[in-house]
Amino acid sequence: MPSSISLHSVSVIAYGFRYRAPLKHTCLLYAHQLHSFHRQKPPTLPLFSSSFCRVLNPSFFTGNSLFSRMEQFWSGSAVNRNKGMTEQLRRYGVIKSQKVTEIMETVDRGLFVPEGTPAYVDSPMSIGYNATISAPHMHAMCLELLEDRLQPGMHALDVGSGTGYLTACFALMVGPQGRVVGVEHIPELVAWSIKNVEKSAAAPLLKEGSLSLHVGDGRKGWPEHAPYDAIHVGAAAADVPQDLIDQLKPGGRMVIPVGTFFQDLKVIDKKMDGSISVRSETSVRYVPLTSREAQMKGTD
Repeated sequence: MPSSISLHSVSVIAYGFRYRAPLKHTCLLYAHQLHSFHRQKPPTLPLFSSSFCRVLNPSFFTGNSLFSRMEQFWSGSAVNRNKGMTEQLRRYGVIKSQKVTEIMETVDRGLFVPEGTPAYVDSPMSIGYNATISAPHMHAMCLELLEDRLQPGMHALDVGSGTGYLTACFALMVGPQGRVVGVEHIPELVAWSIKNVEKSAAAPLLKEGSLSLHVGDGRKGWPEHAPYDAIHVGAAAADVPQDLIDQLKPGGRMVIPVGTFFQDLKVIDKKMDGSISVRSETSVRYVPLTSREAQMKGTD
């Protein structure tokens, strides 16, 4: 069952979505006291197969469902711009950091989604090739988890960089003296992400070389610019790849979904003596961290 949590003493219910491909959902869409801004009781909770929210009653997310009401809420006139979206995320306790607020206001999400899609709705969106761009609240969550390791001059690795949105955010956080690498095994997505970044606030960093996007197997990391203070992985590994642990700097942090059917978003910290500590942030459901060929199966 979904669990109630507290953000800045605000009661919320966590039972939403993040996914890297259609129908591959994971948890954490915030419904901030639905009865207060919808003037009604929260809806009856759907039947879940486990804590990571594999939905057994799809009709819950249609018509007058929670999901459609949340989509309408986030897509209203107050959030039809990137800044408005960010302000709402902060207002409802999803974003707590001023730095993350500034970065998400600066990097326009609309530049990183397919043309014609509602860029500022708090929902993941298909980007083709059996992949998605994550929902804004999940981008905010990952940025906050990694903020202390994204200080000016630090190095960051984004595995499964997709359309380049989070990679661009990382680059602005570490600045021109830092180094950010995005690795994506779909060549078409890498080419598209470069064009997206070129139109964004991170364009100077791409031109100067402190931000780069590469075609490659992210499971092997990118040794050329290791070790990394921050590593973000956007697909679920059955086990944490040893190459990524090896490329994590002492004092660094990795955020990675781990598991097969049952998955958790793991926060992995490497201590200064090289030892590793691991904690679970939330239950999730991601597509596997796998080969390009395996990911492309079943796509149009």
